[in-house]
Amino acid sequence: MLGNFLQRIWLQAWSLILVEMNGQEIGWLLRPREHISLLATRRVTMIVSRVRLIAGLFALLTPLWIIIDILTFPPEIWHGLAAGRVAVTVAFAGILIAVNRMETLNDAYRALGLLLATPTVFFIYTHEHMGAFQLDGLQAAFATGYAYLPFVMLAGLSIFPLTLLEGILFAAPMLAAQVIAATLKLPILDWPNLAASFWLLLLITAVSLLAGLSQLAFMIVLVRESIRDAMTGCFSRHSGEELLELQFILAVRSEAPLALAFIDLDHFKSVNDQFGHDAGDQVLIDAAQSIREGLRTGDMLTRWGGEEFVLIMPNTSPEQACVALKRVRQRGLGQRPDGTPVTASMGVAERMRDSADSWRRLVEVADERMYAAKQGGRDRIVGCE
Repeated sequence: MLGNFLQRIWLQAWSLILVEMNGQEIGWLLRPREHISLLATRRVTMIVSRVRLIAGLFALLTPLWIIIDILTFPPEIWHGLAAGRVAVTVAFAGILIAVNRMETLNDAYRALGLLLATPTVFFIYTHEHMGAFQLDGLQAAFATGYAYLPFVMLAGLSIFPLTLLEGILFAAPMLAAQVIAATLKLPILDWPNLAASFWLLLLITAVSLLAGLSQLAFMIVLVRESIRDAMTGCFSRHSGEELLELQFILAVRSEAPLALAFIDLDHFKSVNDQFGHDAGDQVLIDAAQSIREGLRTGDMLTRWGGEEFVLIMPNTSPEQACVALKRVRQRGLGQRPDGTPVTASMGVAERMRDSADSWRRLVEVADERMYAAKQGGRDRIVGCE
């Protein structure tokens, strides 16, 4: 009864999540490819911070268990266990230090891989070490606790916001460790117990993957809500600044071009004054939609404030940026309530051409050229000469 109730709640929660997500976002649950940079950055931060938390916790708790081993097992057993625990403690401490500065998703993968590899190796070592002794009573009970280490590790995957593909790849080595441990006892292998244990491991893996996916799904929805301007669907200014800062850093590192366009709709105030704010909002929505439809994959449109937009174009030369903006102008930006076309003044800047030493300076140059377009008669692009 309780199980069926929890299952219904779980399915209802997932249905609500999936209803709120579009096709692209559901694809992000399956694989990490093509995640937007803000989502990837937040995932890196969360994964690395949780790796550090667990590594620090285990670095403290692992050596304390040596006391239990000494009280439970004879010297010939606990000596080996203590040596293994000391090595694992050093490994966890090393992970804690090594993951201090990690910025990319590959860094997060390495951190999580090291975190999971350490107890996996320890499990195989203790399984082989204690398998050489005949244990009974309390000793056998504590020895069984070591056999449950893979269950704990697989359950621990649930705290990380992983895609389905990532979760499977990280769970596979731990499942393989159980198989390796079983083959070490091949002559006396208890097949029924092995099958039951492995089936339970698979169930725990499935639950952990679902828990990780649910975290990722909520993160995707929250990131989308926080980074998008509710009215136009463009990136908000705050998220646009983060995107621009990240793209500027990447462009500097790879010595790649980075173009920027500052777009200001002409005579927008008159629309609000003559036709009302609802009409003005519709003009903004239509203009933003028209601009996005004329962009290439990878270009990012930000609503900078009011009727101002900033277009971020990575790996784009000034010439390529001008071609894209001219295409946007040719497509049109929609119509005002009186039927006249909406026009815009645009200023173009590019990191290398304009010797911009920061993303803020790049915005300033594009903004200055947008004002030059206003002063030059509006409905034109400055920076494409």
